Amino acid sequence: MGAFSMITDNPRPRPRVVVVGLASCFGCQLQITNSEPHLMELLDQIDLEYWQLVTSEDMPDAYDVAIIEGSVTTRESEDLVRRVREKAAHVMAIGACAVTGGVTGMAENALARRVGEVYGDAVPEACGQMIEPRPVDAVITVDSRVYCCPIDARDFATQLQRVLFGSNAVREERALCADCKRNENDCFFNQGELCMGLVTRAGCNARCVNRGRPCFGCAGLSSAANLDSTRQACERYGVPAARFDKALQMFSQVPLSQAGRQGDDEPVAGTAVGKGAR
Repeated sequence: MGAFSMITDNPRPRPRVVVVGLASCFGCQLQITNSEPHLMELLDQIDLEYWQLVTSEDMPDAYDVAIIEGSVTTRESEDLVRRVREKAAHVMAIGACAVTGGVTGMAENALARRVGEVYGDAVPEACGQMIEPRPVDAVITVDSRVYCCPIDARDFATQLQRVLFGSNAVREERALCADCKRNENDCFFNQGELCMGLVTRAGCNARCVNRGRPCFGCAGLSSAANLDSTRQACERYGVPAARFDKALQMFSQVPLSQAGRQGDDEPVAGTAVGKGAR
């Protein structure tokens, strides 16, 4: 696993890439097509062997890089990502659904019931054998990730370049609030509004807050986050801690639930998140 160095005296063939979609809205795959300033250059550096969004053909038997969007919600998709892991030298998870379980993760322990509420007794065969929604790395080892919902097209291009050519750059793990301060944004808490930037992983340059919207936490929890302290801060600014706990479920339900099941031995972000986080 690692970079596919193409700058050599004897150039190797271009890396073979497949793009796989699981349970999602496919919005992150659409964002790839929005990489207009970089898309043709990217395509010139790889052999795009399969893209589920744009082809009805079967996935090839051999490839080097697998890009996966969406969460694992069925036994069939669970088997698929395991097969992908066996064949791919590098697996990249893109978007909140693939990285943290995303919005689909909010249906944890209730996915089959919710599907039944929609379809009644006529559940389509395409729904497959449903399981609790989970991120890709809950099933297989993931080598790289592109965060947010949807992903940022430029961030995707940057991460793919790192896969192809190698990089010693370290992903940001600090909380998003620091970026807001550098961007000179007004704090939503001063207005009595909830913003998830206190606990969300940085890296998006606070793009939502820059546009006048509070952060919804789509990049997932920062490893530096302190949930208990954030609850206390919410109360100080007149935002009920219960609203914060509910907001956590949108993009971090699965990681929080897993941490709660693990108990205090493996807390997330330095606090026992299983207590009152759901």
